[in-house]
Amino acid sequence: MRVRAYFMRLKKQKRHRRSVRFFTTCYGFRSPFKILCDGTFIHHLLVNRITPADTAISNILGGPVKMFTTRCVLAELKSLGETYSDSLNVARDLAPARCDHEKRKSAVACLADVIGESNSEHFFVASQDVDLRKKFKEIPAVPVMFALRNALFLEPPSQSQLQFAKLAEEQRSHMNELERSLLSNKKKRSSETDEQADEASPNETVEDLNKNASRQKTDVKDKVQFKRKRAKGPNPLSCKKKKKENQKPVAKKEVNENVETIRSRSKKRKRSRKPKNVTSATD
Repeated sequence: MRVRAYFMRLKKQKRHRRSVRFFTTCYGFRSPFKILCDGTFIHHLLVNRITPADTAISNILGGPVKMFTTRCVLAELKSLGETYSDSLNVARDLAPARCDHEKRKSAVACLADVIGESNSEHFFVASQDVDLRKKFKEIPAVPVMFALRNALFLEPPSQSQLQFAKLAEEQRSHMNELERSLLSNKKKRSSETDEQADEASPNETVEDLNKNASRQKTDVKDKVQFKRKRAKGPNPLSCKKKKKENQKPVAKKEVNENVETIRSRSKKRKRSRKPKNVTSATD
């Protein structure tokens, strides 16, 4: 049973990571992921003791998260009475999403206005309302989360979301009007250079034509011409000095004789001194 539960948990984790990868690559979602929660989802987390909620959600999405809610959701929780007082206190600690409604709306209408048609803020919507989740799955860039008992789930992308991503990828593969205009201008320039080459005299070369064409185009900058490196001579300090031809090699014997004469001259002659107080034997 433990092995089966481990493999089921691993399979669910892979499915969630696959869905997150789809939304990050196709719709530009980035971490830290933004989670837009309604009152039903917050109340379910407290009842089933899924705390801390941000760490549980980050384990599913594979990255850091930041949880948000709106003022209309807080007002709806407040209107439900004391049974939802704990949920209201927890919701007040969440980051406030931008809600420009002067009068209080229902949570469903408020979340729909915050998400809009394109979900420009890249929110993950977390709700226990089935109808609300179905509504948001029809919008291309809105991933949906929900909780079941003490487990959290990320719904896989719907068919409409997959189809929209496929069409967007095909549109990116085709050329825009700007790219087409640039390509047509490039073709015109190449045809003009070919015509000039055909009309040129036989003495002129292709290089001369290219130079003339580049001079005519004032908006195109000339390319930087680099100097070629020439081979340098050897370093004179690292070379040995050449021997002179007129110089004769000095014999070793002559050198030794000169050294001996110098040594003999340097030696001082020692003189023997007689003592001063010497009396003759005759006296």
